[in-house]
Amino acid sequence: MNFRNSLALLLATAGLASASSAFAQSLTIGLSSEPTAADPHYHKQTQNDALAAHIFESLILRDADMQLVPGLATSWKNLDDNTWELKLREGVKFSNGEPFSSKDVLFTICRTLNNKTNITASYTQLTKVLADVQIPDDHTVILKTKQPMPLLPAELARQLPIIWNGILEHGPLTFAPEEGCGVKGQWPTVVEFNNGSYAIGTGPYKLKSYVKGTGIELERNENYWGEKPHWKTVKFVPAPNAGPRLTGLLSGDFDVIENPAARDLPRLKDSGGKFDYVVTPSTRLIFFQPDAGREQSPFVKSPDGKNPLQDVRVRRAINMAIDREAITKRIMEGLAPAAYQYMPDGMFGALPKAPVIKYDPEAAKKLLAEAGYPDGFELTISSTNNRYINDGQIAQAVAQYLSRIGIKTSVDAMPASVYFPKRAKREFSFSIGGWPSENGEASALFHLWVASTRADKGIGTSNYGGFSDAEFDAVYDEAAVTVDPEKRKALLEKATQIALDKVPHIPLHFESSIWAFRKGLAYEGRRDQYTLATSVKPAP
Repeated sequence: MNFRNSLALLLATAGLASASSAFAQSLTIGLSSEPTAADPHYHKQTQNDALAAHIFESLILRDADMQLVPGLATSWKNLDDNTWELKLREGVKFSNGEPFSSKDVLFTICRTLNNKTNITASYTQLTKVLADVQIPDDHTVILKTKQPMPLLPAELARQLPIIWNGILEHGPLTFAPEEGCGVKGQWPTVVEFNNGSYAIGTGPYKLKSYVKGTGIELERNENYWGEKPHWKTVKFVPAPNAGPRLTGLLSGDFDVIENPAARDLPRLKDSGGKFDYVVTPSTRLIFFQPDAGREQSPFVKSPDGKNPLQDVRVRRAINMAIDREAITKRIMEGLAPAAYQYMPDGMFGALPKAPVIKYDPEAAKKLLAEAGYPDGFELTISSTNNRYINDGQIAQAVAQYLSRIGIKTSVDAMPASVYFPKRAKREFSFSIGGWPSENGEASALFHLWVASTRADKGIGTSNYGGFSDAEFDAVYDEAAVTVDPEKRKALLEKATQIALDKVPHIPLHFESSIWAFRKGLAYEGRRDQYTLATSVKPAP
């Protein structure tokens, strides 16, 4: 071979290697449900929080098994029942090169309390109970609470992604939310985060573009303080239908996909090693939330003109009318255990072994008659059709079960982007929901979804059904401020029993999450159901 041919071959080989390297640095993920915003304090749902985790970080993080690990804070401790001291990580920079400090923590807390474009108040559950925030130096934060908060570290991991204080002009920052904390002008809105102007974080990636309905592009943050992610660029593409999502994986359009249909798993398993998948149990409860709070409800029509869902006997009848085992076996392909309480057995505050909610349509009919509805009433189930695994099918199945006991039930299923704003405005009568126990105990659901709404304290902000029970509130409120773990556990178990008796929600099952991926990759499944580019690694 002459020199010219050798050189040509060498250049061609180098070009192929370069192209291969470029391909290996890119990752495309097909999402079953897309984030609704790039704003980390806009709408608390798993897709949004997972996207935020790429760009922003919290003071405390959770690993794949939901155990607390240091994040932007390296340590935390109680100074007394109402005071916590956090030491911040040094040497951290934002994606724009600016240093991270305690000012950013104070600024972020103030932003959550002054955020006018958030779709729910979930991100204020913690910050509304803060009595004071002190920043004695750049790497120390002291949080004083209005009442004891034994779960403050877990709440910091759950709801406080840190943003850069330099996105707005301000004077000296102080914890004075009603006076603006020293910020001049308008606080940032969701628009500035979505267009990338304010999407400046300390996370492993930077936001390159966010185009709703089309995709999200990220690029590696070279200023990241931790282990640099393997992938230089990442693209998230919404693909809400399981069939096209799987086709995208098989054709090579996607490297990883969320939630392939369980019926397709044998096909992946028998692919000769071309594809693989992981199944990871989660703590996410799938449930329905009846409108128990209003005398008139928009999608209920009854003979007496009242709202039957206010009657606990009706809610119990609905509870008994649903065959959970059939749903989990036929619709969820056996990959979602039936739920007979509001968190998995064995979780802190759950009943040690909850009694089975027996499928008994005849007893359900008797309860309806006892409540004054022997001929039933009319009801519309409102549901997402692209948020939870098989959500549209689940809603149709539940509608059939309710129709069998005389409740003439129809289903209105819609995209999550339409559904969630409507639910936040309480436009539904019987709505689907899904919530994970992110803090590892029963209080995660109770605080937001079951306790009577007290928005000024960040309590009951997701209680769209308007359920309110003084007995439950008294027990839960005591549990929330009880530091002793054994006493708190006993109180949470009592609150669990009260809720099961009064039926503020109709529990169905706990989701398991599935991720499928092409040959050459490995994925670490997470119990919090986050789909993270950093969890995708080259196979060993």
